[in-house]
Amino acid sequence: MPQEFLSEHSETIILIAGISLGAFVISIILLPLIIIRLPADFFIREPAKQSSRSIGRLSLKLLKNLVGVFLLLVGILMLFIPGQGILTMLFGISLMDFPGKRRLEARCVSLPRVTRSLNWLREKADKPLFILP
Repeated sequence: MPQEFLSEHSETIILIAGISLGAFVISIILLPLIIIRLPADFFIREPAKQSSRSIGRLSLKLLKNLVGVFLLLVGILMLFIPGQGILTMLFGISLMDFPGKRRLEARCVSLPRVTRSLNWLREKADKPLFILP
């Protein structure tokens, strides 16, 4: 029975394994690099107001939001597969634009486990710890 299931669904299993591997690589390599490069006051400063409404700026904003949604979904998936799911979800949320985002970020970052993880990464890179709300 298990061999039949594996042979019937081999393409799906390979796809899920590929997504898992890609999410793992993103969470282990790319996410820490981004967290290290963020300014220490990232979670307390006010976002810059954008006055220009050009097509290029709107396209970039749409792309940023799509990447944020993707990272949020991958982070949720990483809660069940190897990877840094909570940090990936937090980063995805930080890329998206929606009402109440700053309040949600502050709440997520104030969780002791998340705070420890973020500051551990920054400490390893000799960067100042995040200033949190």
